[in-house]
Amino acid sequence: MDKTDDILLEVIGLKQHFITRSGWLARSKRCVRAVDGVTFSVRSGEVLGLVGESGCGKTTAARAILRLYEPTEGQVWYRSRAGQRVELAQLPKKALKPLRRELRMVFQDPFSSLNPRMTVKDIISEPLIIHRMARGKQLDQRVADLMEAVGLDPAAMGQHPHEFSGGQRQRIGIARTLCSDPRLIIADEPVSALDVSVQAQVLNLLADLRRRFQLTLILIAHDLAVVEHLCDRVAVMYLGRIVELAPTAELLGRPRHPYTEALVSAVPPADPDVHPEHISLAGEVPSAADPPPGCVFHTRCRYARDACRKHVPELIEPCPGHRSACLFADELDLRGASTGQQPRTEGPPGSTAMGR
Repeated sequence: MDKTDDILLEVIGLKQHFITRSGWLARSKRCVRAVDGVTFSVRSGEVLGLVGESGCGKTTAARAILRLYEPTEGQVWYRSRAGQRVELAQLPKKALKPLRRELRMVFQDPFSSLNPRMTVKDIISEPLIIHRMARGKQLDQRVADLMEAVGLDPAAMGQHPHEFSGGQRQRIGIARTLCSDPRLIIADEPVSALDVSVQAQVLNLLADLRRRFQLTLILIAHDLAVVEHLCDRVAVMYLGRIVELAPTAELLGRPRHPYTEALVSAVPPADPDVHPEHISLAGEVPSAADPPPGCVFHTRCRYARDACRKHVPELIEPCPGHRSACLFADELDLRGASTGQQPRTEGPPGSTAMGR
């Protein structure tokens, strides 16, 4: 893990487990490993993409980082505006409150995340009032400036969320996030609930705001085409764990994990005359309450070998800056978005091909 001064957030071994009960009188207990040992860092001014299938633990990890959930285990180190390195996971709630000005979140659903009884002015200004950052005319001007920054007419600050479109409501949520001058924003699939015609507008807005306000972003998405547009690096999650982490262009061009290869194959090519074969994964995603032994992806991997069923792969670095949790990351020749290779129908010599 990098230890340079430009690291704004460092997550080490983060786990978020939930206990569920079932059966007669709820006597049967199971542990759901929603996040199971996630480690990564985010540099100041960087945009890190966090991608994976629905249910892989992306949102849960984000909520644990911000202490919306109490982490089961692990460390979350944050370098505050004052220059102090703070461990968020163990920080008392009273000491955490001032840092919430710097750590903000954009939620996925732009309707349910906004109070329908509050006006736009009340929604955007609420954090300013809580943190005693502005009042009176200064408060009104701050709300108007934020609405203009996200592309909304300040004259509409007296209206309610239901009077806006989905894209406009998400802009309101972004304005509320920006009001406290944050340093780190976690955007939880900010465009997945929007029409396709509006998604690019919101992504371009986030890119502009990043430059204007010198923001650091963690962008959660399930679509690699979305993170390609905005992110400097991408972390791929599967069943509560990060299986690959690399610069965006390198990860898309030469993935080092079979799961990433399958995700990359689903990205539509820029050239309409190119028709790459889509890789379909066999079987279903295992339950987080009963993950398979060894590599959690081996039940769906076309390249799986006997060792994959026995050994849990570490997040190693097969090449500088590129990490992969695959036992055979150095051996596999996986297809990237920019290559014309066809995916293999059989695994390497000595392997058992999955999903044929």
